[in-house]
Amino acid sequence: MKKCIACGMPMKSPEDYPLGDTTKNYCKYCAKPDGSMQNYEEKLTSMTEFVVKTQGLDRQVAEESAAYMLSKLPAWKKERS
Repeated sequence: MKKCIACGMPMKSPEDYPLGDTTKNYCKYCAKPDGSMQNYEEKLTSMTEFVVKTQGLDRQVAEESAAYMLSKLPAWKKERS
């Protein structure tokens, strides 16, 4: 089982991949509609929204939390510099 390099989600079946393409190393939630991977700003925005929705945090705190989570993932290694 692969884990998404951009958000860490386990990818267990073709439905978890963008457009069902199991050769990708990121999940459908980290993909744009054309199947390409979101950039850092897009992912930070969507992860922030996810944290606000699921954890009920204040937007600023949610963004800080999302940035911290993303900083631990391979896709965003260059963003940590």
